[in-house]
Amino acid sequence: MGNILVLYQSNTGNTAQMAALISEGAQRVDGIEVRSLSIEEATVEDLKWCHGIALGAPTNFGTVPWKMKKWWDDLIEHDVWPHLDGKFGCSFSSAGSVGGGQELNCMTLNTILMNFGFLVFGLTDYTGPAQSAHYGAVQHGEPRKDGEKEACARLGQRLAEWVATYVDQRPEAHPLQQSYPRLPDDYS
Repeated sequence: MGNILVLYQSNTGNTAQMAALISEGAQRVDGIEVRSLSIEEATVEDLKWCHGIALGAPTNFGTVPWKMKKWWDDLIEHDVWPHLDGKFGCSFSSAGSVGGGQELNCMTLNTILMNFGFLVFGLTDYTGPAQSAHYGAVQHGEPRKDGEKEACARLGQRLAEWVATYVDQRPEAHPLQQSYPRLPDDYS
């Protein structure tokens, strides 16, 4: 059974809402166990347990907030690198406005994951008009529209598909075997 950790920091509740949607999306794939934890709740053991992680944080001044950075910085003393290398990872972020730096924050979160050996991915799928999660799911405020919610859920689903394919050895779970809408024309 594949294990997914949705790990997040949330200041106003918006990133927590995204985490809940990502968790729901991961649960669309049979045989996947999901834990959704804030950085205040999660431990090193949760990282070791997971086969895939969705990492999320609000955008502060165009980048990752200090609490999230500190959480990862503090892992150095636990020598976790040998336990994380080769796991799957993706990111998500919210901010107070459009153009608030959410994609830059996702890239920073992805860089953190890459430094711990995670295999990082984004989505090419569109989940609504002008809505995708190329670098990770991004949002201004809370997810309200169907396409915004689906971008979060699809990110979790894709993470679970990769884990089911490569960890659980289930080739039928591979993303290219799925039939959900992917192109902008599908949402016109």
